[in-house]
Amino acid sequence: MKAIAKVRPERGADLIEIPEPSVRPGCVKLRVQFASVCGTDYHIYTWDPWAAGRIKPPRVIGHEFAGVVEEVGEAVGHLRPGDFVASESHIVCGKCRQCLAGQGHVCVNTVILGVDVDGGFAPYVVVPEANARKTDASVPPHIACIQDPLGNAVHTVNAGPVEGQDILITGMGPIGLFALGVCKAQGARSVAVTEVSPYRLELAKKMGAELLINPKEENAYEVLDKTYPLGVDGTLEMSGHPSALDLAVHATRPGGRISLLGLFSGSEAGLPLNDIIFKGLDVKGIVGRRLWETWDQMGALLSSGRLNLEPVVTHRFHYTDFAEAMELIGRGETGKVVFEVS
Repeated sequence: MKAIAKVRPERGADLIEIPEPSVRPGCVKLRVQFASVCGTDYHIYTWDPWAAGRIKPPRVIGHEFAGVVEEVGEAVGHLRPGDFVASESHIVCGKCRQCLAGQGHVCVNTVILGVDVDGGFAPYVVVPEANARKTDASVPPHIACIQDPLGNAVHTVNAGPVEGQDILITGMGPIGLFALGVCKAQGARSVAVTEVSPYRLELAKKMGAELLINPKEENAYEVLDKTYPLGVDGTLEMSGHPSALDLAVHATRPGGRISLLGLFSGSEAGLPLNDIIFKGLDVKGIVGRRLWETWDQMGALLSSGRLNLEPVVTHRFHYTDFAEAMELIGRGETGKVVFEVS
C-alpha cells in the first residue's frame, strides 16, 4: 500500500510503498477513509527545528483520521469489525501518576501517532483499541477525522463557563475556528475574535463571530474596551503570538478566565503577572484532550447537530496529492485540509 512518509531529514515527504500492517494484540486494524492535516504534519513536512529534533525517519505521518475497523486483535474487548471510529493521537501508558489520577492528557509516557510511531496517512493503520474512538455513524467521515484537533478546542472552551458568557478568542487557525463553533453551540452570549488574516476572518464570520478584529488594521484594545466596557468573561488564546497575552489580560474582566492553547516560540512570550494577580484571573494551560471526557463531550456536540464545522473544512484532496495541499497550507490559504484515502 502507498503511505505518506518522512524518509529523509529535509523539507518534503514521499509517497512510498509499505506492507499492509498486521493487527497486534490489544489493537485494531482500521481502513482509513479520511484524514486531516495538522500543524504538526506541516512542521514535519517543512522539517523545522522541532521536527528535526523529534522525528526519526522513516516515519509514516498523520495522526488525525477516521475509518472503519477491519480487524481486531486478541484481547480487544469493545470494538468489532465494521465499527466507525476516529483516532486519538496520544497513546498513553495508563500506569503513571497522571493516568491513574484521570489526567491521561498529560501522561508522562505519551507516544504520538505519526510522530513517535507510524501514523494514518495510509489506507490501513493499526492502533491500540483505546485510540480508536467509536463515532456515531451520522457524523460524515470528513468531519469525523478532525475530532482530534476539535478535542483541543472543546477542552479549551470547557475549561471554564461558556453559556451566557462573552468570550474572546485570539487566533483563527482551524482550532480557533472550531472553538468559535463550540462556544456558539454551547450558548455563549457573544464571541469576539482577533486574527490578522482576512481569509481566516471571513471563515470566522461564517462561523458566527459577533465581533471581528484585525489587529493590523485597528486597535484591538480600543475596540474591545468599547464593545465590552466591563471586560469579557473569558479569553481563549489560540494564536501563540506574544502580543495576544497582554491583550487577553487587558480584555478579561476581574475574576474571569484565560485558557492558553497556542504554543509560543522562543522566550519572548510573557504574562503581565501583577495584572493577573490584582484582577484575580484564572489562567490555565491546555494540552490535548481530556481522556476520555473530552471525547464524550465531542460526541454529544456532533450528534446533536448544533455544531456545524463545514465552513472550517475548506479543502479536500486525495491523499496522494499531499504536496499540493502542503504548499497551499504554507501560503495561509486554507482552513482545515482533509485527505480522502482510498
